[in-house]
Amino acid sequence: MSLEPNSALTVMLAMNDGSRDRVLVPQVRQRLESVATVLPVGPGTSFLADAAVRAALPDVDVLLTGWGCPRIGPEVLDAAPKLQAILHAAGSVKAIVDPSAFDRGIRVSSAATANAQPVAEFTVAAIVLAGKRAFRLAAQYRLERRKADPHGMPGSYGTTVGLLGASRIGRMVAERLRGFDLDVLISDPFLTPAEAAGLGAELVDNDTLFRRSDIVSVHAPLLPETVGLVDARLLGLLKDGSALINTARGKIVDPDALLRECVSGRIDAILDVTEPEPLPPDSPLLDLPNVFVTPHVAGAVGNEIARLGELAVSELERLAAGKPLEHAISPAELGRLA
Repeated sequence: MSLEPNSALTVMLAMNDGSRDRVLVPQVRQRLESVATVLPVGPGTSFLADAAVRAALPDVDVLLTGWGCPRIGPEVLDAAPKLQAILHAAGSVKAIVDPSAFDRGIRVSSAATANAQPVAEFTVAAIVLAGKRAFRLAAQYRLERRKADPHGMPGSYGTTVGLLGASRIGRMVAERLRGFDLDVLISDPFLTPAEAAGLGAELVDNDTLFRRSDIVSVHAPLLPETVGLVDARLLGLLKDGSALINTARGKIVDPDALLRECVSGRIDAILDVTEPEPLPPDSPLLDLPNVFVTPHVAGAVGNEIARLGELAVSELERLAAGKPLEHAISPAELGRLA
């Protein structure tokens, strides 16, 4: 598709006040203002509820969205006839972009790749530590005030890692594991054996993944069909002493089945997400030595959030230069997003 350069774009920021300054740090805001006119207004709870926003929408070429953006439905699209693109400076756009936007030729982009990077890095770190059972051994050290026999410790060499889902994050994890002496399995209904091989992994079904892996890392999207996907039967296929890592969504793993396995001490669990989230204060998972729980920190936090703004503004620069978006979301992808 051939695009004409446009250096006179009008951009409306559509994100909450709390995230705006974290996403658009000064150097990113400067880049934004060098290629577009940025309207000094943005939606609160609704695009159409605020008179100033409603009056500005007819002149808007681009919505730069983020956390706190209200849904962009047909009424909003009708009020913004010049709208060319929705550039989301956060992860999934499924909750905010109505599918009718694609029917109108509006381009949609997401900064999910920038949010995926820290999750992939966190996961790789967890895989390395899980291979040495570092979380369980650290808890044992803390509780018993003595270290374990180093000759009895497992290691990571030759470990089999199973990735449940070839999502954006799952693929990033696979690519980063190439530098380790590990065997990588991957399970995903949309992946071909050739694509898996290209990621340095072997494509298998879910049962084989859980049966063969020493460490399983969950990277499936949360969809109606994936709620409770990791159930008692799959967990029961895990080897004694194996580990389950979940940085995706807590509801993908059956919480009761996971609790039973962890209470038994048969497996370790590294959980950045749980069901429910947060866990109740009396949850046994918080006290078990074989369970390591973090408060949903694998995604972009702190200074990592600036990556989201950088990616979104890079997309705006491409749009202004008449180039295709690099992180475009297609209508087909929208249906598969979490």
